[in-house]
Amino acid sequence: MSVSTSIQQKLNEALMPARLEVIDESHLHAGHAGARPEGESHFRVEIVSTRFAGKSRVERQRMVYKLLDIEFANGLHALSLKALTPDEDGEKKGFSTRT
Repeated sequence: MSVSTSIQQKLNEALMPARLEVIDESHLHAGHAGARPEGESHFRVEIVSTRFAGKSRVERQRMVYKLLDIEFANGLHALSLKALTPDEDGEKKGFSTRT
């Protein structure tokens, strides 16, 4: 299973996101520390989940990193993470989901 697929599967199962984007940005880091010739070492993840409600940015990051422990142990080098609640995602897009 690819690293990308594993990330998607784990985050979908544990956090039931309203939106999940997993983008392999390894090609942008070719030649940098931790970059592998086969790629799948640097990812950008944007995830929107109600499970983040009431949690700080650091708590949200810890939740995601804990879910991906095995991927980090097996060569995932870097993860750029944006973890939002549905309300925060709506505000980011310029509208409010609140009534």
